[in-house]
Amino acid sequence: MTNPDAATAWPALKVADWTATRDTLHMWTQIVGKIRLAHAPLVNHWWQVTLYVTPRGLTTSSIPYRSGSFDIEFDFVDHRLRIRSSDGGARDIALAPMSVAEFHDRTLTALGELGIEAAISAGPNEVDPAIPFAEDHEHASYDPDAAHLFWRQLVAADRVIGEFRSHFVGKVSPVHFFWGAMDLACTRFSGRPAPTHPGGAPNCGDWVMVEGYSRELSSCGFWPGGGEEGAFYAYAYPEPDGFRDHPVRPEQAFFSEQFQQFLLPYEAVRTSADPEKLVAEFLHSTYEAAAEHGNWDRASLEDDPQHWQEFR
Repeated sequence: MTNPDAATAWPALKVADWTATRDTLHMWTQIVGKIRLAHAPLVNHWWQVTLYVTPRGLTTSSIPYRSGSFDIEFDFVDHRLRIRSSDGGARDIALAPMSVAEFHDRTLTALGELGIEAAISAGPNEVDPAIPFAEDHEHASYDPDAAHLFWRQLVAADRVIGEFRSHFVGKVSPVHFFWGAMDLACTRFSGRPAPTHPGGAPNCGDWVMVEGYSRELSSCGFWPGGGEEGAFYAYAYPEPDGFRDHPVRPEQAFFSEQFQQFLLPYEAVRTSADPEKLVAEFLHSTYEAAAEHGNWDRASLEDDPQHWQEFR
């Protein structure tokens, strides 16, 4: 490690060391995400269902409900699930080892005590097997140290991806956490329609993917998989000719035939002299691969986020 600050900002967390917690937490985030899905109006590409990184964990942000609203936040500092309602009501659930079935029951009970109805679909998406939440006693692990480290990884990734997002003035998603695949993502769009997506995600209707991929895109993010400590990823849909052969940076990045996307191992990032520079190179060069080979109108879609800096 040549940069001592990176050890704090980019913590080490081997996927194999927290797999049981990761898989349980994945199901917990699906339950909370589906509560948001049950009440938020549809936004293109399912942007209304995601979670967001906060200074303490992951939040739904404000969810509309009747004449008010509520939110739910995973606090990975104090290890609580915090539910707050606009009428002043609140409930806390301790994040500790418990089954998905118990978490499901306790969360819906807490919402009921606040007068919030939350009928959600019975089981998870994008996983196989898809054990119904109320019957899942298999996933019941919670290592608070691992959850905290994962959140810190998300904080670092969110910061760098957010800066990358600022260079694009076309249609671009927020930096948000998709609970289906358990990844932090940001997606840029060319402005053109895309061919109908074939679907095929496990336990997820093809129509979900059709909506998600209805426009030509270049997507990037961070995923706690794809490598020993997770990986940054980037892909394009539809994938233009020449995309996977484009010389992307940094040298540690590669195109994965298994995952059909570019990957940059997290461990290569955190052990580098300048982790943020390494990730930025990956994000910009993989986007260039999509935009150049896909003939995007880059002049009208990109801008310098510093162009008003002298007036700020």
